[in-house]
Amino acid sequence: MKKRISNYHEYLIESLKDSREATAYLNAALAEEDDPAAFLTALKNVAEAHGISYTAKKAGLNRESFYRMLSRRGNPKISSLYSLIHALGLNLRVEPA
Repeated sequence: MKKRISNYHEYLIESLKDSREATAYLNAALAEEDDPAAFLTALKNVAEAHGISYTAKKAGLNRESFYRMLSRRGNPKISSLYSLIHALGLNLRVEPA
């Protein structure tokens, strides 16, 4: 029996459990050049899909730092971003524009 999803956020989080969906979602957020915070929000949603506490622990971050880092006003270090992305089983790549 399929789980009933009652709102968009629940649907989004459920779909982001799939690595292909998460990858496409994060790439779309990176494409938002006018809103760099969009990527942090997207990353937070993907982490939520995998479990915030689990992901933070796997990335070597405490939950409070994790939430602060991914807030709209967050300014994470690149090393923290790499740790988080790798904890999600993903890689970050750069391509020619």
